[in-house]
Amino acid sequence: MAAVAMVVAITVVVMTTMIGVMGEDLHRVGGSKGWRPDVNYTDWFAHEKTIYVGDWLIFYFDKRYYNVLEVNKTSYEQCIDKDFVKNVTRGGRDVVQLTEPRAYYYLSSGGYCFHQMRVAVNVVAKDEGKDHHTPTIAPASSAPSQNSASSIIIVPSIVIACIWIVIVNAINVSLFNFK
Repeated sequence: MAAVAMVVAITVVVMTTMIGVMGEDLHRVGGSKGWRPDVNYTDWFAHEKTIYVGDWLIFYFDKRYYNVLEVNKTSYEQCIDKDFVKNVTRGGRDVVQLTEPRAYYYLSSGGYCFHQMRVAVNVVAKDEGKDHHTPTIAPASSAPSQNSASSIIIVPSIVIACIWIVIVNAINVSLFNFK
């Protein structure tokens, strides 16, 4: 049993270290309103803190009606959903990591772009600092709903730890169960 406690303690220490090192943020596009028509995403971005390379956007929406397409600036400005850069739609809770310091443009097809379902996100390098936030394009989440990307790690880590405990206990029972 002491071995199980030691394994659990080591797992917790490793997971905590991983969470502290990541330092990336998760930005919920549209905040509590999510990704839907008639939300002012430009206003949302203006109130969002600086978005850095390595941060994540999460889009919450009803996949039966909406989608998320990464597009170029011209397509963003004119609501053109053809020849998109990438379809990031997976299931209505879609996460995208921002890997370069540049402007990212997203919209929903099917005419929803004309109902404000588009967002432009300006991503800066981490070494540029907080003073370089320029909300000249529509960003991706609402400040009150800001969560750390580390929270994406916490739940799976707890699940892994629980599975690990079950496995270790099963091994102990099978090794020491003499009938």
